[in-house]
Order: sequence, then C-alpha cells, then structure tokens
Amino acid sequence: MEITVNVILRFIAYGILVFYIGCLLMIFFYSLTQLNMLRYFLKYIKQKKDEPSIPRKLPKVTIQLPIYNEVHVIKRLLKCITAMEYPKDLLQIQVLEDSTDECLEISKALVLKYKKQGIPIEIITRKNREGFKAGALKNGLTTANGEYIAIFDSDFLPKANWILKAIPHFNDPKVGVVQTRWGHLNRNYSILTKVQSFALDAHFTLEQVGRNQQQHFINFNGTAGIWRKSCIIDAGNWEGDTLTEDLDLSYRAQFKNWKFKYLLDVVTPAELPITINAIRSQQFRWNKGGAENFRKHIGRIMTSKDHSVWIKINSFFHLINSSMFLNIIVISFLSVPLLFIKKTYPELSLAYNISTLFIISTIIFFVCYWFVYKYVFGGGISSFYKYIRRFVSFYTLAMGFSIHNSIAVLEGYIGKKSPFVRTPKFDQSDLKDNKYNIKKISLFSFFEIAMSIYFLFGMYVSIIIIPELDIGLFLFHLFLFLGFSGVSYHSLKQSI
Repeated sequence: MEITVNVILRFIAYGILVFYIGCLLMIFFYSLTQLNMLRYFLKYIKQKKDEPSIPRKLPKVTIQLPIYNEVHVIKRLLKCITAMEYPKDLLQIQVLEDSTDECLEISKALVLKYKKQGIPIEIITRKNREGFKAGALKNGLTTANGEYIAIFDSDFLPKANWILKAIPHFNDPKVGVVQTRWGHLNRNYSILTKVQSFALDAHFTLEQVGRNQQQHFINFNGTAGIWRKSCIIDAGNWEGDTLTEDLDLSYRAQFKNWKFKYLLDVVTPAELPITINAIRSQQFRWNKGGAENFRKHIGRIMTSKDHSVWIKINSFFHLINSSMFLNIIVISFLSVPLLFIKKTYPELSLAYNISTLFIISTIIFFVCYWFVYKYVFGGGISSFYKYIRRFVSFYTLAMGFSIHNSIAVLEGYIGKKSPFVRTPKFDQSDLKDNKYNIKKISLFSFFEIAMSIYFLFGMYVSIIIIPELDIGLFLFHLFLFLGFSGVSYHSLKQSI
C-alpha cells in the first residue's frame, strides 16, 4: 500500500512538473517573438522615412463614430471631429447612436446644431444592438458614401489634420488599412493609468511596428484607423461573432492579401479607463476576443499555402497573446507545490532548473520595453530609474489580473458567448457624480485576495519550512502577492 501511494505521489509530482515546464516554455517562446520584433522596431526608427504626398484629388471620406451611452464624452468628441481639416463636400460624419440613456437626445441635439453650421453630419439609430459595435459599423456602412472609412471610439480625439496624414498612404492600391498609434490623455491620472499606458505603448510601438516591418499579420485596433471601404467589403464586412471584431476583420482582410500600414508617428490621444471595474471590463473583452479569434482563424493560417512558416509562427503567437495570462496563472499556482516537490525529489534538480527560463523571459521583456519607454520619453539615468519603477508596477499588476484574464481566455476557447460590454468613459469627471461608475465588489476580488494569501504562504514556505531558500521562487511569489493584493485593494477601495 505504501509503495502504491509513493507511486501516485511521484506521478502527481511529475505531472505538475510537466505542466509547469510546458507553460514556462510558452512564455519563453513568446518573449523571443518580442525580441524579434524589437530588432525590427529598432531597424524602423533608424530608417529615413519618405512621406507620401497628398493626392491632388482628395477622396471622399466617411467618419464613423460608434456611440453607446457616452454622456460624459459625446460633446468633446463631436467638437473634435467636426473641426477636422478636410473639404466639407468630401466628408461624411456618421454618429452611430446605439445609446439607451440620455446620451441619445444629447447626440440628436448636437448633430442638429452642427448641421445648421453646414457640417456634413448625420445620426443613425437602430431598433436593436444586434452585433453590438460590429453591427453598428456594418449598418452605417450601408449608407456610407466615402471611399474610405475612418473609425473613432468616443474617447478618441484626433488632431485636425488626421485625415490628411492618413490618406496619402493609400496611394498604394493594395493598402486596405492605415492604423495610427494611440496616445493617452490621462496617462498620469493614477498608478492604474500609468500601468495601462505602459502596456499599450509596448503594443503600439514594439509589436505593431515589428509586425508591420516584417509584413506579418497585424491588427486594426478598433479605432483611430481608416479603412478602404472596398477592403471591408472584400473581407466579408464586419462580423459580431467575436468580442474583438477589429482583430477578426483584420485577419480576414489579410487573408485576402490586403496590406496594412502602421503610422508610428501619427498619435491619436484617448482616455484610459480610470476605475478597476472599467479596466476589468476592457481586459475581459480584449482577452476573450483574442481567444475567440484564435479558434476562428488559427486553422486557416496554419494550413495556408500562401504564407511562410515565419508568418505562421508570428500569427500563432499574435493570436495566442492573451493566453499568456493563462500560462502565468498555471505556473503561479503550481509554483507553491513545486517547493515541496523540489525537497522531496531532489533527483529532478535538472528539470527544476528550467524555471530560470522565466527569469530569462523577464529580462527579455525588461530590455524590449526599455527601448519602447526610451522612444516615448527619452533616455538617460533619470528616465531609466523611472522606467524600472514603471516596469515593476506593470509586472506585478499584470500578474494580479492574471486570474481574471485567464477566465476570459478559457471562455473564449470553449466558445461561451457573452455580450459586448462597453468600457465606461469618464472624461476625468468626478467619480462620485458619474452614473457609469457602478460601485460593486467583483467576485474576482475574493479570488484575488485568496491568491495573495496563497502566495504569502509560498513565501513562508520558502523561508521557514524549507531550509534551502529558493530565492527565485521567493521573489516570484513576492511579485504575485503584491500583484494580487494590489488589484484586490484597488477593487475594494473603488467599490466603497
């Protein structure tokens, strides 16, 4: 009986080790793709850029503004869009109003006001929100008379010359999309917005530039970009079967051999979510949508005879991006029993050493994101010191969101459907008077508290129970403890 128990325990230990190593390898390989994109990013910023000339005959452009309950930002948005520097006779502004609150009447009044001023603006409403944002864009497209379709979410404020900056890049008839880089209106509002801007800067500099330079699949980011209308139609139009309709249409367009052009130096500022529940909502949609698109497109890209092995590899890690949270939560949870396994089965020491891959991956991310930070803010000792603090904050909070985002990823993989939940916009207004600031304690907060206690126990095990201090896992558990406790703290604080 004793032998049987020992065999079972050894089998469990081996199973934990295999899962642990598998997830570590996924994170490591993903970090290598980041390093590869860094190489192309650095190559791009050193290149001399020849800007295409503005065409003599400007095309007709339709601007689509998908709106859903945007009381706090609708006035700001329409003031910005109606001030665009583009011939009025070549412009069509569509306010795609799906609001169910007073925002609808505010929009109607504003549209009427601007119409009287000679602005080519119209409001389009629907009887239902079928397809959510994708449905609204598709519905607006039926009456869009522009050759090109510019899309802005309600919290984006493009500069007046934005269209004139983007349109010349369509001189190449194969270009179907021009995407601009997101800026951040409220980057320094709080630690939460600082961390969000840090992560988004990495995506919009390192990843988008790196992929575009290699002519690999990239994605339209849902807003602050402009489509050739014929590209949308050719790709099959907007579909609402995933929560990230932008990523979905991007892949379908590139399957049709349309080119994407990414403009690093054209920045379109926007508002970052300022409450923990708003961040959760946005993160859940992005990560679940990413997993849904993996299911939808991975088979087609991997079996394609028109794309190279390198494009397939890059697309795999592009589409599986959100799954990194799932890998993090797996290695995090297994790392505590791994301490006991290491003590019980020292003969597996060689296998344990593979955990150094996480350290290597972290170093790779640290190096890659430093170049991003330096590009945005400049270099120097002072900047590097600020970067270290920002990176640590980002890394810990990313770990803290891992359980929430992992649930989103799993739902996406199993095909569980959920509605498109809008991320509330605040325009930095007083949260006490903001109707969209719903104060409720998320169920995830209790899981996050439990996880913070769990990793506090992991640190205790490393120091007290096991004599041989594993400094690597101790630091790992410290980051996890800080991440989960930090996220749960902000969640509870904003719910009171």
